[in-house]
Amino acid sequence: MDERVAANRANWDARTPVHLASSFYDVEGWIAEARGPRRDEAEVLGDVTALRLVHLQCHIGLDTLAWARAGAQVVGLDFSPAAVDAARDLARRAGLSDRARFVCADVNDAVAALRGESFDIVYVSLGALCWLPSVTRWASQAAALLAGGGRLFLHDVHPVSCALGDNEARFERSYFEESAGVMFDDGGTYTDGPELVEHRQTFEWNHGIGEIVNALLSQGLVLDSLIEHEWTGFQRFPWLVIDDDGRWAAPAPQPRIPLSFTLQAHRPRRPSAA
Repeated sequence: MDERVAANRANWDARTPVHLASSFYDVEGWIAEARGPRRDEAEVLGDVTALRLVHLQCHIGLDTLAWARAGAQVVGLDFSPAAVDAARDLARRAGLSDRARFVCADVNDAVAALRGESFDIVYVSLGALCWLPSVTRWASQAAALLAGGGRLFLHDVHPVSCALGDNEARFERSYFEESAGVMFDDGGTYTDGPELVEHRQTFEWNHGIGEIVNALLSQGLVLDSLIEHEWTGFQRFPWLVIDDDGRWAAPAPQPRIPLSFTLQAHRPRRPSAA
């Protein structure tokens, strides 16, 4: 394993207990209230009853299990053994073990780890692509997991937002993918709770919108929609404010900037034999 990816995995192993105890994830409330998918995502993907869905980079599996609650047969895949163990336990506690399973593997080895399975939906949620050195390799895995007619749904942080500094709206990092990535030494984990003492070092990579789209097109997928949003699901910058729907955006009169985006694509069905 690339030493940078290994450092990231150790960091996510260390994050897992912090996230399980955080109010950000609110695990106990999530179980008690039987929460389902995010409303805007459910509106886009529609009825998923009996569909096969794989969630790449699923972390502790709450988003994965939300789709199981909505009726899908789901698989979550993540490279962190601690997170996968937590996801399996949450599936058991939520009574969803019959519709959900979790696999521990690097997303770049997803096809091999899932042994050739194909899915109706490949789902990727916020904060995924920045951990990947190559968006092209990721696209090859995501595309190969789709059955004919299957859909990719990607909702992630906008690369403009990733390129900006953490405290000011000015560019501090590359908008485009660079092989070296950027190293951070930070004990914060984006949730509430204590900072990490060990395994603080992480590496991240940015990927431009054009790079993401072309990586997927190169795998034979058809782009259905690409929408840039002026909001995101977490407080990316200290000056963002939250609305009644739990979305964070810049307050007026600050300029509107893209904070997240959603992308949909599909794998064409093979023509039937004459």
